[in-house]
Amino acid sequence: MHDQEGLMKKVPILKRGCNKFWYFTVVFLLWFLLLYFFFHSGSKLDKKDDFLLKHLYDGFVDADESSFGGVNRNSNEETGHVAADSVTDMDTKATGNPVDNFFTGGDWDKYLREVSNAEKESKPENQMHLTENEARSINKVFGEGNREESGVARSAARENQVKKPFELPREGRRRRVKKPGREKRIKKPVDHSLRAEEKVIEQPDKEDQIRRQTNSDSHPESCAGRYIYIHNLPSRFNGDLFRHCQSLNEWSNMCPYLSNFGFGPRLKNSERTLSNTGWYDTNQFMLEIIFHHKMKRYRCLTNDSSLATAIFVPYYSGLDVARYLWNADKKMKDYYSRHLVRWLRGSPEWKRLWGRDHFMVAGRITWDFRRLTNNNNDWGNQLMILPESRNMTVLTIESSPWNNNDFAVPYPTYFHPSGDNEVFQWQNRMRRLRRQFLFSFAGGPRPDLPDSIRSDIIEQCQAARERCLLLECITGSSNCYEPVNLMKMFQSSTFCLQPPGDSYTRRSTFDSILAGCIPVFFHPGSSYAQYLWHFPRDYTKYSVFIPANKIKDEKVSIERTLSRIPIQKVWAMREEVIKLIPGMVYADPGYGLETLKDAFDLTIDGVLERVEKMKMDIKAGKNFSEDIEEYTWKKNLFGTEGKHEWDHFFDRSKMIMY
Repeated sequence: MHDQEGLMKKVPILKRGCNKFWYFTVVFLLWFLLLYFFFHSGSKLDKKDDFLLKHLYDGFVDADESSFGGVNRNSNEETGHVAADSVTDMDTKATGNPVDNFFTGGDWDKYLREVSNAEKESKPENQMHLTENEARSINKVFGEGNREESGVARSAARENQVKKPFELPREGRRRRVKKPGREKRIKKPVDHSLRAEEKVIEQPDKEDQIRRQTNSDSHPESCAGRYIYIHNLPSRFNGDLFRHCQSLNEWSNMCPYLSNFGFGPRLKNSERTLSNTGWYDTNQFMLEIIFHHKMKRYRCLTNDSSLATAIFVPYYSGLDVARYLWNADKKMKDYYSRHLVRWLRGSPEWKRLWGRDHFMVAGRITWDFRRLTNNNNDWGNQLMILPESRNMTVLTIESSPWNNNDFAVPYPTYFHPSGDNEVFQWQNRMRRLRRQFLFSFAGGPRPDLPDSIRSDIIEQCQAARERCLLLECITGSSNCYEPVNLMKMFQSSTFCLQPPGDSYTRRSTFDSILAGCIPVFFHPGSSYAQYLWHFPRDYTKYSVFIPANKIKDEKVSIERTLSRIPIQKVWAMREEVIKLIPGMVYADPGYGLETLKDAFDLTIDGVLERVEKMKMDIKAGKNFSEDIEEYTWKKNLFGTEGKHEWDHFFDRSKMIMY
């Protein structure tokens, strides 16, 4: 009885044990089946799943490449997006399943390199075919070609003609792949690194193609009264000069200086004197090239000349005349300039105001274009004294004090920033510098000019010893032509002496301002009567004026004069100089400045204001032939033609270069 009762008590325990056994058995079988299914069927995808998975991988890689601007595998050139079928046509069996490779810790970079090699082997016939995006990208670098040519044909032809610089070896390049997600739009920089031979090809043949790419229509209100039309000149007036750059100078090859929008070769910052970006070995006579590139990206361009306030004439007059200034074939000096004005006279835009709304750039000093005689052996050509040119506004790096059709704009410097931050950083750096020397001078004597004060300045600098830094420019020395040497000297000086040389003005003025060095002038024609659109009228705020005759005749001490300036005044003047820096530089046309105005912007403001004033004078019936040009400098600077203490500096009968 007791045994039977005990047995009945044990039955539930046995039942519970059996249930637990079968429970673990079933769980184990299910887990085993799950693992079996995962390891065996998961790695053997059917064709449909493999096809979908491979397309997902294609989008994964393409999304990453497009977010970084993409790479053209065939040409190793930066382009738009890689073609969508660039990966899907490869044979994945040679490299394994991409998903397996990714999740099992394989060499993903190696896999991508193998993908690229497999693609290269499977598509050799496509190496010279460019996508539409690639062709458009190459067109942006090399300029527009003929209308009849398609973008793809032009790009392919250029690719055959020009060897691309700075290529990375295909095998050594590693691609970064990131997980698909929200792509960031990264601003694609403009490539400025092409050599001069390549940039020669970039000169546009058709200006109207460039105008169609402008965004002026999207700014109708801000562009009101600011529209500019660019004349489509025959290539002999610009493009041909660009392409035959070897013949522009008898003694040196100018081709390298035409590269990078006319900025020239990039400068390295090995000595930490410059900033890391935006610095170029810019030739002082490249303003025509620089200005034309800036004009092509001016946001208020129009292809309807009837809407334009001003008309730009892209004639490379300085490059043209430089070929014949010292050449035996001097009869060619006036050939192109006379043909230019003849071409302009025949255009409908000219007849509207007879050229008074036209403007052009002459990238040399005004005296190279003002030959007063018909003797070709005399210096320069007659471009600026032609009747048609006298109606136009001509922009030069040095203007005439006695004529009213040319206006001075800054010499090109070595600094061409691509944004406001580069300017701000440079300005702050110039504010923090400790300047070891009181004053400095970079230049050489002028023994053939008896009234020159340069020899006196050199003597005073040498006598000042440790207070003056002298960089003497003598024949055979390249010290004065090294941008780093010049900028290092200007950065270490409080004042920089800027006496006239072969003419009134000097490029050194703008290089020294760029370094935050206060300029010291000895002739009002070196700055005050020149750059009215760029310098303050009150010259005492940013410079020191010591009349040249006091140095020559009265033996005034430069060191003593500068030492007596109160330190607070020096700080205030230096700050004014540093504030001038944005208006002294020509910013990178591929980017431009946002809140600041560079030298180009200030020049355009001045041109448009002048053209509007002339239009008002025409409506009022003004007779321009009655203008007395003799006192142009005085009228522009002081608004009067009365007597002034500077009159002896501008005595035209003497016209002495100091």
